[in-house]
Amino acid sequence: MKLTEQGLIIRAQSGFYTVHGTSGDVICRLRGKLKRERPEEDIAAVGDRVNFSHSGDGSGAIESVEPRTKSLARSLSGVRFAYRQILLANPDQVMLVFACARPEPHLRLLDRFLVILEKQRIPVVIIANKVDLVGEATARQMFGLYEDLGYRVIYTSAKQGIGIDELREALAGKISAFAGPSGVGKSSLLNGVQPALGLQVRAVSEVTSKGMHTTQVRELFPLNDGGYVADMPGLRTLALWDIEPEELDGYFREMAPLVHLCQFNDCTHQHEPGCAILAGVEAGSITKERHTSYLRLRFGDKQTWGEEEPRNFEEMDPELE
Repeated sequence: MKLTEQGLIIRAQSGFYTVHGTSGDVICRLRGKLKRERPEEDIAAVGDRVNFSHSGDGSGAIESVEPRTKSLARSLSGVRFAYRQILLANPDQVMLVFACARPEPHLRLLDRFLVILEKQRIPVVIIANKVDLVGEATARQMFGLYEDLGYRVIYTSAKQGIGIDELREALAGKISAFAGPSGVGKSSLLNGVQPALGLQVRAVSEVTSKGMHTTQVRELFPLNDGGYVADMPGLRTLALWDIEPEELDGYFREMAPLVHLCQFNDCTHQHEPGCAILAGVEAGSITKERHTSYLRLRFGDKQTWGEEEPRNFEEMDPELE
């Protein structure tokens, strides 16, 4: 006798989905009826709520997928039609981890991620790690401007245990993606939140990133206090693929309310007379650093990347863990 229940997809690999339900974890495939029409995005993904049937032997079938509230997605290269690959369905938040030193914080990369997540309407928490290397006052000088913009910033030191309780509280009960550049201490932070958690995430990430022919694995790791942390191996190639250059200013929080005040509808905020963004920079309501970041994201810059960034925004991200 087959049983039907609701569950959460917590792992996806090669067309097999691990669904966590009231009766435990069940390895499922998609029912054929779900694959009859060519989809515009992944039919099922980690983070999806699904209805599934099973026979009690650990295997089953996904019968239907509940509508997504939001998704962290990217375009899939190498296909002739528009297709969205779902990296994580229904995320409550993305935790962006950057170090205060070793490595130096790459704030333009942070701005780039913020634009992507503003576009996809996914809440963000910024983690400023390794505060022990520079001191909290200096760390707040580095990342305080993001607090002024309304982003939550948690200051942490995995080495000294600073901010770990606040981070654990922020993760509890939520589906969170954890991401950031290499060497910023993500694994150490996760180990601080829950022993061996970072090691589990790293093990899956290393398997996924060994080579281009390696099967990708996406997984949600359960937290002792409730909620899940998502492994995001595909985030390193997340590009500004669906953002037109002229709409980029709309995803900078401090610029968006001013854009309609510019004298020209096609204002690029570089040198035009009557530019409300330039007036904001002059008045101090927009920092020079964020304005420069906007210009470099839109028009490219040889000094930072080593070569000019393509203006179609299809460039690759630096290597991420």
